[in-house]
Amino acid sequence: MELRIDDIFKTMRAEMKQASFFDSRPKGQLLKWIGSKYKYAYIIVSYFDLKYNKYIEPFVGTGAILATLSPKIAIAGDTLKPLIEIWKLLQDDPQRLIDYYANVINKYSFDREKIYTEILKKYNSLPNGLDLLILSRTCYGGVVRFTKEGKMSTPIGPHKPIPPKTFADRVIDWRERVKGTTFVNQPFIKTMALARDGDLIYCDPPYIESQSILYGSQYFEFKKLIEEIKRCKEIGAKVALSIDGKKKSGKRVVNLNIPTGIFEREIYLDCGSSMLKRFQVNGKTMVGEDVSERLLLTW
Repeated sequence: MELRIDDIFKTMRAEMKQASFFDSRPKGQLLKWIGSKYKYAYIIVSYFDLKYNKYIEPFVGTGAILATLSPKIAIAGDTLKPLIEIWKLLQDDPQRLIDYYANVINKYSFDREKIYTEILKKYNSLPNGLDLLILSRTCYGGVVRFTKEGKMSTPIGPHKPIPPKTFADRVIDWRERVKGTTFVNQPFIKTMALARDGDLIYCDPPYIESQSILYGSQYFEFKKLIEEIKRCKEIGAKVALSIDGKKKSGKRVVNLNIPTGIFEREIYLDCGSSMLKRFQVNGKTMVGEDVSERLLLTW
C-alpha cells in the first residue's frame, strides 16, 4: 500500500515526540518494582494528547509515566498507603528518604540476609513507606508480592542495590518532576471522580493475569474500572489504559471482554521477557516467554 504524504508526516511527528520524551525522561527509577513502565514510559506518553487541563493517575505505582510527563497540575492515587507515604516524603521531606536509604544500604552491603530479613519483618509488622522503599530496591527483581494476609513475601534479590549517592540524585530529580502533583491514598473510583472535561487520565491497574499472584488479598474489579473509564469519556476526559496484551511471544492474546465503543485505538508495546515468569521459574533462562502490553486510548 502506498503511503500518503500525510501519513509520512504523522509518522515523523510521532517519532520526534518519542525522541523528545526519551531525552527528557528521568535518568533512573526511584523505585524498583515489577510492572514499572519506566523503560517505555516515553513511548506511552508520546501517544497522549498533551492539551489537557489536569492529569490524573488513579494507580500511580512507581510513577514512571507521571515523572516522564511531569505535569504542572496532577492528582495521583493508590490504595497502598506506604507507597503514598513515599511520594509524600519525596515532596515534603526528601532528606529523610535519602538518609534512611543510605543508612540501611550501607549496613546491607555487609550483611545482606540479616538486614533484608529485619526490614521485611519490620515492614510486615508495621507497613511504612521507608521500609517499602528499601524492600523494593533489594527484593528479587522488584517483584513486590503480597500474601492474602497482606504481608510482603518476596525473597531477597541477588542484585546489588543502587548506591546512596545515585539514589539521592534520583530523589532530587524526581521531586522536581512531581512538584505539581497531589498524592492521595484512596480507591481508583474516588480519584477518577475528580476528573472533569478536558482532563487526561492514565490507568495502570493490577493486570488480569497477575493480580492474585502479586497483590494477594487486594481486591480489584476490572469491570468497575471499565465503567468508570466510560463515564470519564462521556464527560469529556481522555483516558489511556495499560493492561494485559499478548503472552508467549505473541502466541496468546489475553481476552479482556471490553464492550465496544469505549476505546478508539489499541497499541501493543513489546516488553521483552516476563520478569514475573522468570521469578516463578527461579531465574532460569526462558524461551518463548516475551510479553506485549496493550495500550488502549479513548480518543
